[in-house]
Amino acid sequence: MKQFTVTRMLGPHPFSLFPNPRAGTPGVVVLPNGGFRRAKAEITGWAGYAPTPLLDLPALAQGAGIGTLRLKDEAGRFGLGSFKALGGAYAVANLLTNALARSGVAAAASSADLAAGRYRAATEAITVTCATDGNHGRSVAWGAQRFGCRCVIFVHATVSQGRVDAIARYGAEVRRVAGTYDDSVREAARQAEAEGWFVVSDTSYAGYTEVPRDVMQGYRLMADEAADQWTGPAPTHVFIQGGVGGVAAAVSVQMRARFSPAPALVVVEPDRAACLLASAELGEPTAVAGDLDTLMAGLACGEPSLLAWQELERGAQAFMAVPDEAAVACMRLLADQGVVAGESGVAGLVGCLLAAADPAARATLGLGAESRVLAFSTEGATDPELYRTLVSSRESHRLSNRLAGS
Repeated sequence: MKQFTVTRMLGPHPFSLFPNPRAGTPGVVVLPNGGFRRAKAEITGWAGYAPTPLLDLPALAQGAGIGTLRLKDEAGRFGLGSFKALGGAYAVANLLTNALARSGVAAAASSADLAAGRYRAATEAITVTCATDGNHGRSVAWGAQRFGCRCVIFVHATVSQGRVDAIARYGAEVRRVAGTYDDSVREAARQAEAEGWFVVSDTSYAGYTEVPRDVMQGYRLMADEAADQWTGPAPTHVFIQGGVGGVAAAVSVQMRARFSPAPALVVVEPDRAACLLASAELGEPTAVAGDLDTLMAGLACGEPSLLAWQELERGAQAFMAVPDEAAVACMRLLADQGVVAGESGVAGLVGCLLAAADPAARATLGLGAESRVLAFSTEGATDPELYRTLVSSRESHRLSNRLAGS
């Protein structure tokens, strides 16, 4: 088979690919369609809502030896720079309206009521909290500011100061925790229990599923917009980032709802934090150990979300793990195309381009000259200083050398 020019564009990089033996088997309904309809009606009614663009990338498609490559660009979402704006803020609004109903303050408050400050005396006594790699915390803080409650955000050791500052700009108190993202999740839960706060997490676990379900229903809107914007024959493949799996599961559900047959879903993670791939290999939710020291900070997650795994264990065709240096190369490749994408935002596209350049992976995934691929750039330059550093030629070359020797 010919060597496609994408190898020269992105560079040769090692990756792992695991075809999912349980793909297509029956499973539970994780995200009911009624919940999505409510989320869509709510979010599309917010001030500042606009669909993000779906970009056609014909040069990259040609280089990859596929028919069509389109990228959903989330950099402009509500001015927050990532798709996470759809989930955390929506869950905050739902949590507050439910709390007001339970307390007897307002039986049917709307988010417009909250934004107008109609129940501010009651909502100011409520504190929401979460752990974050950056983007989810920014969404929760934005939602808390917009809808009138207090917010405390926990970040782990390696979250950049630029991302911390971006969260704090929305009035949240930010607390740094030693350890990994998963350590910060546990600390947020512990403090919430002690203080009577409400956790608004994008990861779910036994006994905590309803708020993450709201978050994921919000995420579905990104995939729904992409389906509306898609023209011509339906996509054959979707490549989407992993992390705890929330956005991948939301995309999986919405692709199945909008296209028949559903496109093949490939979930892509950093090779230093590939908990979903490990779970697929072992056939059950699996945590990965270590410091999760990946440049793709928004995907530095060692434990799958329970809800997400219930969808992905049968909704994903395959799981991939890719190296940091490939993400940097892809950021630069997109910058050359005039697209600003952050280090966590490019993982799905990285997986597509690496698989397309590898004959065995192409065969495994059924990628060919007629394939039509949808990928998602889930964040823009959410840390502008880091972005500038990574896309500059000199710094990217230095980073690639460091990563290659690490």
